[in-house]
Amino acid sequence: MTRIIADISVSLDGFVTGPDPGPDNGLGTGGDALHTWAFSDDPDDRRIVREATDRSGAVVLGRHLFDVVDGPNGWDDTVGYGAGEVGKPPFVVVTSSPPTSVRLTDLDWTFVTTGLPDAVAAARERAEAASASSGKDLDVVLMGGGATVGSALEAGLVDVLSLHLAPVVLGAGTPLFTDGKPRTLVQRTVTPTSTATHLTYEIH
Repeated sequence: MTRIIADISVSLDGFVTGPDPGPDNGLGTGGDALHTWAFSDDPDDRRIVREATDRSGAVVLGRHLFDVVDGPNGWDDTVGYGAGEVGKPPFVVVTSSPPTSVRLTDLDWTFVTTGLPDAVAAARERAEAASASSGKDLDVVLMGGGATVGSALEAGLVDVLSLHLAPVVLGAGTPLFTDGKPRTLVQRTVTPTSTATHLTYEIH
């Protein structure tokens, strides 16, 4: 069964970027510390990256994040979704209008202009097709940015919330939770490493 998994790094004070994020400063001031775990040599950190990549049948991201990763200082062969791991899933971008050009032409991009629910539905179709062809269960991963993940949570589109809690207090930035809506989370896994605490919750 294909699940919708929101997977994002967050500071101890609840921010998914530092202050002043932008195309040339994607994670904001001090925000790079949120993703230290993803480049760590800690065996558990590496396992979590590998498992997340392996389960990804499709990945959803917002337009602001796309502009960062596809920008001149964005992803390359060493930095990107699952960089160094096997497989590159298709990516579905929520946007008001498709970009005029794409730098990362070696990746499979779909641009959805009719809203987040339709983007998630398109990603689910891709993930289910990949599951059928591979013979293993694959999921849709919502990788960000924070507004996209927050909107998906608010809309009830998320089955599993995977948080990578970084040992940093940013003081300001992009908050993960903004709607003030109470939620019931069921904690499933906790994995502490030298760089983060990895938490998995089911959402009901």
